[in-house]
Amino acid sequence: MPYLYRAPGPQKNPVPKDARTTHSSGQSFEQLRQECVQKGILFEDADFPADSSSLFYSERPQIPFVWKRPGEIVENPEFILGGATRTDICQGELGDCWLLAAIASLTLNEKALVRVVPQDQSFGPGYAGIFHFQFWQHSEWLDVVIDDRLPTFRDRLIFLHSADHREFWSALLEKAYAKLSGSYEALKGGSAIEAMEDFTGGVAETFATKEAPENFYEILEKALKRGSLVGCSIDIRNATESEARTPFGLIKGHAYSVTGIDQVNFQGRNVELIRVRNPWGQVEWNGSWSDSSSEWLSVGPAEQKRLCHTSLDDGEFWMAFRDFKTHFDKVEICNLTPDALEEDAVHKWEVTVHQGSWVRGSTAGGCRNFLDTFWTNPQIKLSLIEKDEGQEDCTFLVALMQKDRRKLKRFGADMLTIGYAIYQSPRKDEHLNKDFFRYHASQARSKTFINLREVSDRFQLPPGEYILIPSTFEPHQEADFCLRIFTEKKIITQDMDGDVNIDLPEPPKPTPAGQETDEQLQFRALFEQVAGEDMEVTAEKLEYVLNAVLQKKKDVKFKKLSLISCKNIISLMDTSGNGKLEFAEFKVFWDKLQKWTNLFLQFDADKSGTMSSYELRTALKATGFQLSGHLLQLIVLRYTDENLQLGFDDFLNCLVRLENASRVFQALSTKNKEFIHLNINEFIKLTMNI
Repeated sequence: MPYLYRAPGPQKNPVPKDARTTHSSGQSFEQLRQECVQKGILFEDADFPADSSSLFYSERPQIPFVWKRPGEIVENPEFILGGATRTDICQGELGDCWLLAAIASLTLNEKALVRVVPQDQSFGPGYAGIFHFQFWQHSEWLDVVIDDRLPTFRDRLIFLHSADHREFWSALLEKAYAKLSGSYEALKGGSAIEAMEDFTGGVAETFATKEAPENFYEILEKALKRGSLVGCSIDIRNATESEARTPFGLIKGHAYSVTGIDQVNFQGRNVELIRVRNPWGQVEWNGSWSDSSSEWLSVGPAEQKRLCHTSLDDGEFWMAFRDFKTHFDKVEICNLTPDALEEDAVHKWEVTVHQGSWVRGSTAGGCRNFLDTFWTNPQIKLSLIEKDEGQEDCTFLVALMQKDRRKLKRFGADMLTIGYAIYQSPRKDEHLNKDFFRYHASQARSKTFINLREVSDRFQLPPGEYILIPSTFEPHQEADFCLRIFTEKKIITQDMDGDVNIDLPEPPKPTPAGQETDEQLQFRALFEQVAGEDMEVTAEKLEYVLNAVLQKKKDVKFKKLSLISCKNIISLMDTSGNGKLEFAEFKVFWDKLQKWTNLFLQFDADKSGTMSSYELRTALKATGFQLSGHLLQLIVLRYTDENLQLGFDDFLNCLVRLENASRVFQALSTKNKEFIHLNINEFIKLTMNI
C-alpha cells in the first residue's frame, strides 16, 4: 500500500524531531553531543572520516588537504554571523555550483532554512565538534550528523565558504550534503532543482524561457512571494562550452539562483527587473541594469536602496526581465507545495507516495518503444473521483524520481533516462498484459524522457480510472524510484503489482479400477515398471525417470533435476506422508508435468528451449500464480541465468516450490489462523528461501 498523507498549501514547518536519525550508532545528534560533552572530547564521525575516502573516489587530491576544525582555522569562529544570507555562499574548488545556487535560494525562505539548518547548534556553550543538518529524501526527512573537520589548504577552506571567513554554516552544510551523497566528488555536476527538493520536500516545475507562458513574470513573482526556490541556467551545446563566458558576462552551463523580482520607474515607464546571483560570488552580467550601468543614474537613491542595488562585484546583479528571457534558457521552480502559480487561491493538496524498483529481468521493461517488455514495468492504478471546482476535469501532478544515483556514482552509475505514461484503465484489477498496450494509446505522458533525477508534469483528465506506468527509456536498466502524485481532490491509488493471488485447481480424483481407458492402462503399466514390487516411487527413482524422459526432449533446454528437487516434488504430491508417490499421486504429478511442459513451450517465444524472464509473469499466472512485483523480482534473481533465461529444470523447480509453499500456507492458516503471523507474500519468500 502507498504511504498517504495530506499536505496543506502553506505547510507548517516540521520540527527537527520529525527527522529520522541516520548515524550508524543509532544515536541522535543531541545524544551524541551530550556523550562528547560528558567525556570532554570533540566528536569524530566514523561514518564520514576525515580522509581521502570522503573527498574523492576516482582521483587523487592535487594538493595536500589538511582537515581542520573551524577553531583551528580562525579565532572565535561563528556558526552563523549576522544571519544566514545569500552572500554567505562562495564557491570553492568543487564543481557544485548547482548546490550553491540552491543554498542561496534557500536563504530567501526563513522557515525552510531553519528546517535544513537547525538553530540548536553553535561554537558557544555545549560545543563538542558536532553539527547536524536535515534533508528530505524520497518522502522522509533525514537528520545528518557530521563532525566539523573541514578540508583546508594553507589554513583556507578548499570548498564552499562564506564571504566572512569566521562564519562556517555554509561550509558545514556542504559537508553534510556530501556525506548524504557519499563524498565531495559525488557533488560534481547537477541541477539546482535536485538540491532545492532535498531542502524542502517540494516539487519541481521547469520552464524553457523561450517557450514560457505570457504571464511568466507573474509566475516568478508569485513563486518568490510564496517562498519557492528558483534557479536558472544557460544551456550548452557541447562540453567545450561548459563554463564559457558570454560577451555579457554570463557563464554557460552554470547554475544561478533567482533572488528577487521587481519593477522600477525608468523615464516615466515601469520596467520589469529580475535579480540573479552567481554562486561564485563574482563575475556578473554587464548589460542593461547591471551594477554599474547608466540606467541606475535615472533611479533615485531611495529606490536604489529599496532594491538593494550596489556596485560591488559580489556575484549578484539586476537585469531587465526581457534580457533575462533572451539570455537564459531554463528556469527551475521548486514549489514547497504544488499550488498553481497562476492562481491566487491556496489549495489543499493530497500527496500519494509509491516506492518501487526497476529490476532487470522482471520489472525493467523500458518505454513503449519496447512493446515486448514495456508491459512488465510497475503499474499504478489511479482513480480520479472528484472534478476540480467549477471544472470538468481533475488536476494532478506526477513527479517520478530515481533514487540514490548520486550516491552510486562511485560505482559507475549515471542518471538514467526516465519518464512515464498514463493509460485509460480497462477496469480490471490486474497487471495489464502486452496485448493491451499493443492496441491502446496513452491518454497522457511526461513531456519527455530525460536523464534528470526527477521528471514532473501537471495534467488534467476527466474523472475515471487510469494506469500510470513509470519506466526507464531503455529496458533492462535497474534503479529504485519514488513516485509522488499530487491531487487537489481525493484520489484512490492501487499498486497493481502489490498483491499475491493464488488460484490452484484441486487435483483430479483417480479413475476407479476397471474404468480406465487404454491410455490410462498403459500409463499404469509404465508406473508398475518404474515403481517395482512395492508400487511406490521414491525420490531416487523419480530423479532417474524424470531426467531420462526430459533429457530426450529436443524442444526444451534441460540440464538435470537434483535429488533435492525430486524430494520437493514428492513433498508436493505425497498425500499419505510416507515420502513416496503411489500411483494416484504419480499420475496427478505426471499430468501437471505435461501441462507445465506445454506452458513452457508456449512461452518460449523464440523456440530456443528457454523462457525469457519477462514472460515468467504470464506463465506463472497461467498456472494459477499472480505474484507481487517484489516476489517476482526475487524469483527472477534466483532462477534465471545471466541472460535472463530459464531452462525447463529451473521453471519446474520454481513451480514445485511455489505450489508447495502456497499449499502449506493454506493448510496452516485454515487449521490455526493465529499460528500464521506472516502474509502469503512473506511466507512464500521464507519457504522458498528467496
